[in-house]
Amino acid sequence: MDQNKPISSFIEKHYLHFNAASLVDAAKAYKKHLADGKKMMITLGGAMSTAELGISLAEMIRQDKVQIITCTGANLEEDLMNLVAHNHYKRVPDYRDFTPQQEWDLLQSGLNRVTDTCIPEEEAFRRLQSHLFDIWKSALDKGERFFPYEYMYKLIRSGVLKQYYEIDPKNSWMLAAAEKNLPIIVPGWEDSTMGNIFAAYCIKNELKPSIMKTGIEYMMFLADWYTKNAGKEGIGFFQIGGGISGDFPICVVPMLTQDLEREDTPFWSYFCQISDSTTSYGSYSGAVPNEKITWGKLGINTPKFIIESDATIVAPLIFAYVLGW
Repeated sequence: MDQNKPISSFIEKHYLHFNAASLVDAAKAYKKHLADGKKMMITLGGAMSTAELGISLAEMIRQDKVQIITCTGANLEEDLMNLVAHNHYKRVPDYRDFTPQQEWDLLQSGLNRVTDTCIPEEEAFRRLQSHLFDIWKSALDKGERFFPYEYMYKLIRSGVLKQYYEIDPKNSWMLAAAEKNLPIIVPGWEDSTMGNIFAAYCIKNELKPSIMKTGIEYMMFLADWYTKNAGKEGIGFFQIGGGISGDFPICVVPMLTQDLEREDTPFWSYFCQISDSTTSYGSYSGAVPNEKITWGKLGINTPKFIIESDATIVAPLIFAYVLGW
């Protein structure tokens, strides 16, 4: 075993077949993609921020192994929640045995459960809310408009959260992204906790929806970014989980080629999905990559991988391999 690359050498020796082999193949292709000078998008579905993926993803960002991220609104905010309220989180490994009454008791205690991890409402949600409101209100007063991630970057850069830090800042992928000014596409931001809170302020006429840039504007932004960064060979697409964080951005290529008739637009040039959605009828998350060829998203020769496993196990291993750990 290479003592300088203990994780990489371990998986090369032991991960030889089935999903394990797909993991290694996808990791090697990811490294080759970057070595060939091409850029990579990572998409985050599920609750990857609450799963503390930032421990490895932040280093991927710092080492320029990813150039753009698409994530759900929950992943955008939950990395910062973990940053400022980690010590108040409660782990409940026996959650499978909980009764409805026990779940209700968690709610009454201000603990919202994500599988085996409870997020503390007061220390996490409300702590961010009070400071975000000031930033949103400032934009309203100035007649400004920004994307959801840009408001989060303003929050980070203001320094107001530093008083609350409860983890090593190097393990926050949002801090790393803010330092790199990485673009973050956040489709459907409205269904996140902060999105709900923002909507409530608008209903109370304390804010206006117009200060938040919309999903259509996000697609326009992504179209421009892809056009400027794809070159002749395209961008890579590394999808963690399913849902809107993967569905939304992958559509930018057929939009450019079919709706805008920019026929010289390259396909996505690498595709990997980590998914626990089994192949099924009518399921996009469970569709095999070749189906995306018929929609003009991937080419015939695009390297394609599906790893049917738990992303909380698989993603850190692939990141470790790409980072040379």
